[in-house]
Amino acid sequence: MKPRLLSRERSPRRGAKPPAEQPPVLLEADVVPGLEPVAAAEITRLGGRVTARAPGRLQFVWSRKAPPAAQTVLAIYTVRRFPVPRPRALLGDQHLRALLSQVTHALDLIGREACQTFMLGAAGKDTEVMQRLRAAIAAHTGLTETDHEGNLLIRVRPSAQGGWETLVRLSPRPLSTRPWRVCLVPGALQASVAQAMVQLTQPREDDVYLNLCCGSGTLLIERALAGRARRLLGCDLDPAALRCAEQNDAAYRALAGARAQPIELHNWDACALPLADGSVNVITADLPFGHSVSTAKNNQQLYPRLLREAARVCAPGGRCALVTADTAALEAALEECWESVQRLHIVLGKSNPVIVLLRRLG
Repeated sequence: MKPRLLSRERSPRRGAKPPAEQPPVLLEADVVPGLEPVAAAEITRLGGRVTARAPGRLQFVWSRKAPPAAQTVLAIYTVRRFPVPRPRALLGDQHLRALLSQVTHALDLIGREACQTFMLGAAGKDTEVMQRLRAAIAAHTGLTETDHEGNLLIRVRPSAQGGWETLVRLSPRPLSTRPWRVCLVPGALQASVAQAMVQLTQPREDDVYLNLCCGSGTLLIERALAGRARRLLGCDLDPAALRCAEQNDAAYRALAGARAQPIELHNWDACALPLADGSVNVITADLPFGHSVSTAKNNQQLYPRLLREAARVCAPGGRCALVTADTAALEAALEECWESVQRLHIVLGKSNPVIVLLRRLG
């Protein structure tokens, strides 16, 4: 099936300097499986043209010098295809020069000072061919090889079009590893998933945004990074989680500087909010699920109360994005006042949560 090309690129502001153009290159994004539609929409909005998709990855054509600042993906790589039958051919002078040029280009984009180590990921990485490739990369870059997550990540794999491909990551860490995250609580939501949930709510400047069960503040900070809002509210009953959210908020404000938005953190019960009826228009929540934070029996009692309270404080037409792996409890808790707009089944480690986008009827 051909990939669906998504919406048109947003026009640049009048008088703004256009981004630097270059000959189109092929890039690939790692994505949380199930989030491909959201990530493809973001890449298209940023100016890319999606050419192929598969579970957990998107390939797209990019014509600007700097890689896209996509926030719903895990990592972005340059892709180079080699029409060779076996990896050994990559050691030939022409192909090895092309591979090392690809590595140099990635280092220039990342910044050489950000890279001290590299890792080559490939099937049979201990074969003579891969050992020689690793030695050539080490000699060319001066980086130290590591068996763990290196700053410069290089992958070698068979190409679906025949031959072989080399991929070089364009960031020293996964993009989902946010610099504002200085404190983590067990079960914290992965940042690219949080950003996808934020994007599904179609952020607007007049949003009064409420994050229930806010934990360490991931959804709140990702909403702040997505654009202006009238108010950003988060609540949790766990004082330790709120202290963690305060630390992450402080790190976000330090990074954002004058562009930082105020985030209000409260020790509120999500089932009994001190807010007026219809006073918010966007709600998000990473609902408790899994034995580490909740049980199915607890959820059967919690979810109906939480959804009723969310319906009370949400204005008609308001948007609500929830994520949980306890779909049975969520389905039982949904009331007629909520319209189901979209569902995305995703894969996070050993769990298979669903993101549900709702609209408040009224």
